[in-house]
Amino acid sequence: MKKIPIILLLITLSACTSSQKDQAQTAGKQRIVCVAKQLTELIFALGAGDQLVGVDLSSTYPPATKDITKVGYHRMLNAEGIIALKPTVVFHDGNVAPEAVMEQLKKVGVPMKVLPDAHTIPEVKALFDSLAAQFGAQKQADSLKTKLDADLAKAAADVKQYKTTPKVAIIHFGRVINNYLVIGQAGTASYMLDLAGGKNVMDTLKGMKPLSPEIISKAQPDIILVTDFGYDRLGNADKLAALPGIALTPAGKNKKIYRIEEHDLIYLGPRTGENVQMLMKLIHQ
Repeated sequence: MKKIPIILLLITLSACTSSQKDQAQTAGKQRIVCVAKQLTELIFALGAGDQLVGVDLSSTYPPATKDITKVGYHRMLNAEGIIALKPTVVFHDGNVAPEAVMEQLKKVGVPMKVLPDAHTIPEVKALFDSLAAQFGAQKQADSLKTKLDADLAKAAADVKQYKTTPKVAIIHFGRVINNYLVIGQAGTASYMLDLAGGKNVMDTLKGMKPLSPEIISKAQPDIILVTDFGYDRLGNADKLAALPGIALTPAGKNKKIYRIEEHDLIYLGPRTGENVQMLMKLIHQ
């Protein structure tokens, strides 16, 4: 008998979702829940941010995302919270969980739009175009691509002035496993670091690994970059230097531990050229 109210709730929510979808289509707008930070920024860049009614916790750029309802971390989603927003579509990049939540959303008729994340400049330009097709925004996409090329060209010219290659470690706080992680060489962060004239000293690691004294002290980074959530969790460079092994590194001894916004480093997008220039100044100061 306890299952009956749940079934009725799902039926009601499904009906509301369908009704809201029809209304949105009539008005020429969608009610989008986006649970991928890269896609969220691109939707705003294409001028369609007003169609977002929900985003995941990692979608922190642009600042306007603060005013949008949060539906949980993209790997720890809640079906009821998403359904309550009456979305006409959920955008994601495939990196979502739990699977049971995604199945529940499908059962109540919430459409999914999957656009895999982009890891190279050509891929991100193609993503501009794919998203532009969703919103009739090809002109905006073309402008974004032109600006991205110009910003990257400037970064490539500017980096030539630096004669040294700082050894950098990147630390990120993993909210799923509740631990500090070291980011390995493969990935967007290392790619951007290379463009900025630095070197990720975690060149033997793939993906992210839990921070340990052995890993960080062996690498001996000159500079440590810590993404915003993990940096703010402790509050300053002195407290971060007390993490396992960091005090034994040149970065820890010289307090060259800097905060960087996750959305400036972890994925590619329309601001990548600007972010490379910012990163360049940070690691070469």
